[in-house]
Amino acid sequence: MEIINQQNPSAEGVQHTLYTCQGTCSKAIEVTAKDGVIENVTFYGGCNGNTKGISQLVRGMKVDEVIDRLKGTTCGARPTSCPDQLTRALQQLKGEN
Repeated sequence: MEIINQQNPSAEGVQHTLYTCQGTCSKAIEVTAKDGVIENVTFYGGCNGNTKGISQLVRGMKVDEVIDRLKGTTCGARPTSCPDQLTRALQQLKGEN
């Protein structure tokens, strides 16, 4: 699993992560948050309508709330899903492993 976690030095409180997904149709998730609130989520790959919908639903939500709601979500027989992978990206954004 490759994780890139970078802070934008020009904008205080802004965090940006590009997360490489494991076990899903989505290949990567890009997340931007400011002061613990999600500003933007972009999925690369996956079910286009579903991933766009997830991105729109979580915009403006607190990072911790999204983690609490979506962590552990599965997709069919898979032990993970795009929403679950988003929680993993958000945990990395926060510096949790």
